[in-house]
Amino acid sequence: MLTALESYYLSKPEPYQSCLLALRDIILRAHPQICHERKFQVPFFTYKGKKLGYLWLNGKKLMLGFCFDKSLQPIVAGVKPKDQYESIRINPDEDIPVDLILQKLHHHLQLIDQTI
Repeated sequence: MLTALESYYLSKPEPYQSCLLALRDIILRAHPQICHERKFQVPFFTYKGKKLGYLWLNGKKLMLGFCFDKSLQPIVAGVKPKDQYESIRINPDEDIPVDLILQKLHHHLQLIDQTI
């Protein structure tokens, strides 16, 4: 029986399915402490219990998003922190920008390591 996470990937049409699976593997191989789960109905990645990123397919738009968890931000009186996001649009018909993805991943991993 498939998990909800496996079903998510396998329910997507090609070339999105292959691209999503490749992105998943790139992210998980970047560091052994990256965890993979289904959260907010999409594949979501965490590192040391903090939000790291997600994969999102909306129609024909495939996005790899990175998060900066609000719990890592400094507390400022009168300011309610919010998670900060940045995303990269991925074209499944082109080469995956592996170097850019790994650069962004390592940057976010360092941010987490520096603040916990």
